[in-house]
Amino acid sequence: MRLSPRKNSLTSEIGDRTFLIAAILSMHHPRMTIFAAALSALGVMSFLSALLGNILPGLLPKQYTTAAAAILFFVFGAKMLREGLEMEGGEAGREKMEEEMREVQKEVQEGRSMLRGSPSDGEEGLPTPVVSGSNSGRGGRKAKDALNSVSEGVKNLAQLLFSPIFIQAFVLTFLAEWGDRSQITTIALGAAHNVWIVTMGTTLGHSICTGGAVLGGRWISQHISIKHVTLGGAVLFLIFGVMYSYEAIYFIDEAPLA
Repeated sequence: MRLSPRKNSLTSEIGDRTFLIAAILSMHHPRMTIFAAALSALGVMSFLSALLGNILPGLLPKQYTTAAAAILFFVFGAKMLREGLEMEGGEAGREKMEEEMREVQKEVQEGRSMLRGSPSDGEEGLPTPVVSGSNSGRGGRKAKDALNSVSEGVKNLAQLLFSPIFIQAFVLTFLAEWGDRSQITTIALGAAHNVWIVTMGTTLGHSICTGGAVLGGRWISQHISIKHVTLGGAVLFLIFGVMYSYEAIYFIDEAPLA
């Protein structure tokens, strides 16, 4: 029995604060910059969480870490089930989501003022490619054009990575993800599976959610029932809890006989 880290990320990220941060930032800044920053933060967090989970079996027997993962899935599944049942559907649910988006937008504005970044920095900061004016032959011109192209590519990448917008999106996403349900479940997955597989799976799930957020986060939040997504995620988490319980019992029963 194996749990897909991608499903874990999808069910725990849609409609949460990291999703809303990406959606709001993409309304005011270049989408690719926000997507790259958010996905970078989520990828780093996924790797660190999976690595931490991978270290745990070295400190505790694997059957105990598997049992702990099962307990976590049951706890989060029950919590999501309660949240989903308490959520209001229809117009009331959309109003609550709008209120959540306003709160996140306030946090985004506070983060922007702390970083002292102009909203237009990311849009105007990229230099235009330099056209070579050399007339010293086709070979020299091609070589110089290639060198200029590489140089401009490096400059663009550096400006992207160190632009206030990129840093703001990276920091806000990283902090929002710290201690989040998806981080803890990634740690649980890392304790039972290969760290690279967990990292790639969770990052893939994050990329799908983040891509949806930057492309149409507001539309998604208004037209997709977060209540139904939460209830579906709760059911999946409870199923995963049963699967991990089975694995834990299998290990616990087998270990003393060995």
